[in-house]
Amino acid sequence: MDIESVFTAVAVGFEVVGAAAMVIGFVIAVVLGIRSLLRREGAHAAYTALRTTLGAAILLGLEVLVAADLVRTITSKPSLEDALILGIIVIIRTILSISIQIEIDGVAPWRRALLTSGGQLLGHAVAKDRDAAARAGTPGDDPAA
Repeated sequence: MDIESVFTAVAVGFEVVGAAAMVIGFVIAVVLGIRSLLRREGAHAAYTALRTTLGAAILLGLEVLVAADLVRTITSKPSLEDALILGIIVIIRTILSISIQIEIDGVAPWRRALLTSGGQLLGHAVAKDRDAAARAGTPGDDPAA
């Protein structure tokens, strides 16, 4: 097995992780939205939880997919065409990330005092749901978990 095939496998691994982050994030977003509805927080709260969590999952997945593209490009035979394709992919994904971040936060990322990654946003959404469940005293929810 040569080094190029090893790095190709690493890049594929990153792609799988990026796609899995989006799929798992979607499932988490749907669960949080449903839990919000079950706590009778209203449709707006459920929609906000769903939208924010799904946006965070997409952000996290895009970050990992950019890493996969970088690994794939720097470990392949260098060519101007590959560098140009990578640049275009990174620009498109960066624009998507910024757009999603603005949708989630309501403010441009460079205007926020504290930078927050997609993974941190996902963690905050789960923690917010856990706190809301604890306050609502939802049966079966353990606030210490």
